Amino acid sequence: MSDNESAIRPGAYRFTVSENCSGMRLDQFLAENSEVLTRGLARRLIDIGGVHLAGRRVRRCSSAVAAGDSVEVFVDNLPLEPIVLEPARILYRDQDLIVLDKPPGMATQPTPARYQGTLYAELQTLLSGSGRKGQRPSIGMVQRLDRDTSGVMVFSIHQRAHKKMTDAFRDHDIDKIYWALVAGRPQADAGIFRSQLARRRSTNLMVSVERGGKPAETRYRLLQAMAQVSLVEIQLITGRSHQIRVHFSEAGLPLLGDGAYGGARIVDGVEVPRQMLHARKLSFSHPVTGKKMTFTAPLPKDFETILQHVEGSLNGLEG
Repeated sequence: MSDNESAIRPGAYRFTVSENCSGMRLDQFLAENSEVLTRGLARRLIDIGGVHLAGRRVRRCSSAVAAGDSVEVFVDNLPLEPIVLEPARILYRDQDLIVLDKPPGMATQPTPARYQGTLYAELQTLLSGSGRKGQRPSIGMVQRLDRDTSGVMVFSIHQRAHKKMTDAFRDHDIDKIYWALVAGRPQADAGIFRSQLARRRSTNLMVSVERGGKPAETRYRLLQAMAQVSLVEIQLITGRSHQIRVHFSEAGLPLLGDGAYGGARIVDGVEVPRQMLHARKLSFSHPVTGKKMTFTAPLPKDFETILQHVEGSLNGLEG
């Protein structure tokens, strides 16, 4: 780490511009009014989109602040260097769709702390040369994956495809297959979890409730059973937020690395870097041609590493 990066913690930092700071450059203002931000670190945070001036994201370090302006700095727990979408991760592209192999750790949509390095921003850059000059690419966010979930995703990139793809996901006409490493072994080699899911306000996590939630259905089958860990294949019938993570956690089978839902973070002394969940396969009908299409994303290196580790001698899991 450099530029005092280790000194700043995830969260929101808020400032109000005083009269004697009016007219300052934004990066200069932050460096002079924060105990942890150097000018270099402030520039990096502005560059990735984590700084908001008067309620709007600002990407120019030279932007001038005025007396009374609010300045907000949002910091996530990721390295400041944004993840880049490598060309090899483009699985398919035509005039209507683009299918990608999302790397783990990359947010799908911009957040207050980050624009650069999100999948949406990478697509904007990738597609910017496809349309008319000065016209922003048309991107349909028809699917979302959690930041730490890897694997295959599809986006509509033409107006004629947006509604049909949105309808297909809404009507569950998309086949979504995931692979996960979970603690323990399911009681049956195949099964279904059904519940209603709702967000618990006190923790901001999803839970199953008796009423008032949204119906969620998760089907699974056991692919491989090891000493204390199982590799399972999952078919999502619905697509609720955190659905897989919640259902397996509530069944006593939390995903490895998923600390939010009780998953072990260490396996035999080896750190699990994230929840071990990978969107393995996606099948759907093309919104324009109607052709049936299926795409598979290879297992990422971190998933393969943990899988190979647990296939050997497994002595224990640690939270």
